[in-house]
Amino acid sequence: MLMDSLLPPIGFGLDELDDRQVARLIPAAWQAGFRAFDTAQLYGNEAALGRALSDIGMARDAVFVTTKVMNRYFSETHFLASVEQSLDRLALDHVDLLLVHWPGHGMPIERQIELLNEARARGWTRHIGVSNYNATQLARAVEVSEAPIATNQVEIHPYLDQSTLRQRAHALGVPLTGFFVMAMGAVPRDPLLARIGSAHGKNAAQVVLRWVHQKGDVPLTRTTRPERVAENAAIFDFALSDEEMAMIDGLARPQGRILSPANLAPTWDR
Repeated sequence: MLMDSLLPPIGFGLDELDDRQVARLIPAAWQAGFRAFDTAQLYGNEAALGRALSDIGMARDAVFVTTKVMNRYFSETHFLASVEQSLDRLALDHVDLLLVHWPGHGMPIERQIELLNEARARGWTRHIGVSNYNATQLARAVEVSEAPIATNQVEIHPYLDQSTLRQRAHALGVPLTGFFVMAMGAVPRDPLLARIGSAHGKNAAQVVLRWVHQKGDVPLTRTTRPERVAENAAIFDFALSDEEMAMIDGLARPQGRILSPANLAPTWDR
């Protein structure tokens, strides 16, 4: 049984967006109703997000900001210092959610979680979580953490079966957050998803974002086109049937995973 989620129901992801794109897209996302913005040290655009949110003039409690600690900073010397640097770039005194970006292989899971909790104890983040953990690692994180693990951010799209991880995560009370939801452009081109969308007056991208939401998880959406932003937010005025959900599940294939860096990724769940 999932606990009440600590997360907004949808987020706007900043992966691979440069500073000019961030400056153009964040106001459009704000106007469309997005209040959760997901960045990372690795993305190189924390400062651009901070400037964009400042330019909007948002009230701090009206926005939910996530960032992630880069694995190169998984050391006693650099982990917490890197979080301070992220806050400086964002021009914030705290983020709403701080994640470790990948489990990696250089620092034990237990120490990663201890350092996340230390950042929280210092007031630098409201919530903590992980990214790209497998089910065993996630269970260990939940076991050792003083604070709740708010999410495990992982690759989620129709061509990758994440049912094993999802079942374990939800049993632990942890929703997944999905990145690569459009499967690097495959989703908008998929004829089955287009047909399902047509039945609801929606497009394939909206169908998959809704599919993630109905799974009990949080989709991250990203676009480089401001005119698409409002479209990606409009997923809460329709529902997919059980049959449609099963049809989308049926798109999964054995080699569906897109991202798996050998030096960072865990042994994935089968």
